[in-house]
Amino acid sequence: MQQPTFRATSENPDVLIIGYGPVGAAVGALLGRYGVKTLIIDKGQEILMMPRAIALDNEALRILQMIGLDDQSFERIGIQQVCMHSPIAGQFGRVNTAGTIDGHPKLVTFYQPDLEKALRNKVDEHECVEVLFHCELLNLKQHSEGVEASVRNAEGQVQKISARYVIGADGASSKVRELIGQAFEGQTYAEDWLIVDAHQRQGKAIEHVEFVCDPKRPTPHMPAPGGRERWEFMLLPGETREQMETPEKLAELLAPWMKRDELTIERQAVYRFHARCCDRFQKGRVFLVGDAAHITPPFVGQGLVAGLRDAANLSWKLAAVVSGRSREAILDTYDEERRPHAKNMIRLAKFMGKLVMTKSTARSVVVHGAMRLLTFVPPLRSFLEELKVKPANSFKTGLFVSGRTQTGLTPATLKRGGQFPQGLVRSALNQSKAGMNLSDDLLGDQLTLVGIGVDPASVLDAAVLAEWQAAGAEVLHLGMRGQTGNGKTPFAEIMDDNLVLKAPQGWLAVVRPDRVVMHDGPSQLASTIVKESLRVLAI
Repeated sequence: MQQPTFRATSENPDVLIIGYGPVGAAVGALLGRYGVKTLIIDKGQEILMMPRAIALDNEALRILQMIGLDDQSFERIGIQQVCMHSPIAGQFGRVNTAGTIDGHPKLVTFYQPDLEKALRNKVDEHECVEVLFHCELLNLKQHSEGVEASVRNAEGQVQKISARYVIGADGASSKVRELIGQAFEGQTYAEDWLIVDAHQRQGKAIEHVEFVCDPKRPTPHMPAPGGRERWEFMLLPGETREQMETPEKLAELLAPWMKRDELTIERQAVYRFHARCCDRFQKGRVFLVGDAAHITPPFVGQGLVAGLRDAANLSWKLAAVVSGRSREAILDTYDEERRPHAKNMIRLAKFMGKLVMTKSTARSVVVHGAMRLLTFVPPLRSFLEELKVKPANSFKTGLFVSGRTQTGLTPATLKRGGQFPQGLVRSALNQSKAGMNLSDDLLGDQLTLVGIGVDPASVLDAAVLAEWQAAGAEVLHLGMRGQTGNGKTPFAEIMDDNLVLKAPQGWLAVVRPDRVVMHDGPSQLASTIVKESLRVLAI
């Protein structure tokens, strides 16, 4: 429940979250689902009613699905393509963002205040989560059993709050990061950019994202819900913030698209982009998430997405430790799993920025001309157009059983440390989940042993099954089309090919709450798969 000031019941949470932006709210909502006693504090209270982040990919939407948000929770626009063009080379690149991956659109734009409101509403649903506003973090002291935070409210009162763990979700200027002495390595771009958010355009806005790669003034442009649009104009040498934000200059910049009086400006602000990442996302019992841990340039739209990945990865691990179902050492895998992928996304964003936002006419001729020629080479065109350039959200090391099962069966395409596929299923589990569902809705908030075309309970030794269930884990039978369940094991019928193309009939997979594959193999190895998974968690 949201409270404006201190409450005594809030003084000893299991987890203290500093910052109530979208990532902090996502962590709070997930911890609430898992039943973790959580306190969130923030210096402000009101949601900032200005758009900031604007793009989400299928992975982010899947995490929001885990939180409990659906298509009706906040408005979004599906983006069918991203086009790159210049006055020199014409359209030299295209990214196909039509269609879905794992049940969600590849790319959508959204209005951040709407998403934040939806996330806060989810937080409010969980009685184990409290929110205190107008509270400023002053200091942190770690000890063997927890963390003591000094917090000051709007009246100047200072209170000590003891928590087992602290999460810094307090943005790019993170106080938490400062207090744990974590460096924020990277670069700040030399160029300033004017971001213009507008709405109420008379006439139809574009339905795609475009990068106008003009060396004279590179400009990304994209639509958003509610008749909104965003432009980002690079400032040229000699141009000042004050000059760029005048009505006359805005009219000049927007002239290629519309007259200035044809829309309402919601926000105009000059920014510098950053590409930074911490050396560690954790120090002892303190963790960093979102912009407190890493900042990604906007050229691939992964800033908020990366923060949501942090939330999904860390939250269930904290819940497992707090509940006593896992050893504390698993928390070290948060940094081990998330930091390499965050760095890879930053590298991609920097590369794309150099590629499409060049300021040199000569470089534009060479680079953009070469990219256009490459579109005539099918494998290279496919690499860009089908998002194969995007780093996969999978781990080389971490909280999963390494290796791959070698059998005589048709080999599974599942990857341990990678995402378990999501598909459409038909279920009769209960009234709330009856009918057609995305399969994640049946996985729930716990470790799950999933059988593809086989009942996991029927191939497990009784003692091993009991051990699995005692650890709070569950089983799920995803049957092939036409199969029926036994009435005991939760069952759903697979209704599309996304699942069966990734795992043959008779295959088992241990799926983490964040939908990562912990272990997999054929059904005849069921007991081994369960025992090795429990060993990883040291349950």
